[in-house]
Amino acid sequence: MAVSRSKLEKNLAGIRETIAAACDRAGRSPSEVSIVAVTKSADAETIRNLIDIGQTELGESRVQQLTERAAEVSAWLDRRRGEPGPRARWHLVGHLQRNKVRHMLDVTDVIHSVDSLRLAEEINLRAEKLERIVDVLLQVNCSEEQQKSGCAVGAVVTLGEMVASMKHVRLIGLMTMAQLTDDAETTRPIFVRLRELFEEMRGERIGREHFRHLSMGMSQDYAVAVQEGATMLRIGTALLE
Repeated sequence: MAVSRSKLEKNLAGIRETIAAACDRAGRSPSEVSIVAVTKSADAETIRNLIDIGQTELGESRVQQLTERAAEVSAWLDRRRGEPGPRARWHLVGHLQRNKVRHMLDVTDVIHSVDSLRLAEEINLRAEKLERIVDVLLQVNCSEEQQKSGCAVGAVVTLGEMVASMKHVRLIGLMTMAQLTDDAETTRPIFVRLRELFEEMRGERIGREHFRHLSMGMSQDYAVAVQEGATMLRIGTALLE
């Protein structure tokens, strides 16, 4: 069943209130924090309602679902061309295999999950053929869980240096996923570690002025992530239920 505009507006307002409170505690401005609505559990009408209320940063975990939904949304927006409105921006927030890059690059604005040099090289190669530059973040396995994707903490600086040298990939930050927990406070050390890596890389001018984003925090822990410096929140459940 679709989530109504009024319900989405109410949920989004509540999330923004929580972000504002977390920013106030951390001495930050809420304008530094953006929301990526993770739409994997949403139907087409709900996604259209999100865009109508101004939530145009949309995220998907799987390549096939992202490409299908991007095509549906683009066709819907084309039918409404007589009406003013923003375009949707699509974020891939889940694991990406090299053989899937060619299927999604022409409709994806930001890739949050680059975790190897070979994957970055494939994105760079495909982006060159499309004559575009793709924004990417390096995914770091700060929790060191074996089942999680992500570059090892000790390898991320070196990987960042190599990715930042590519001509058709723009390194804009780091991403991590904390463990699922009912106690959001337990995720804080993971977010602190990512921020420390981010600050180290900024100090070395890796990525230069483009390197300014921390993608961390989801529905259960985004307030803690904001307190620790998150600039991109990947939120699904708290927005869509």
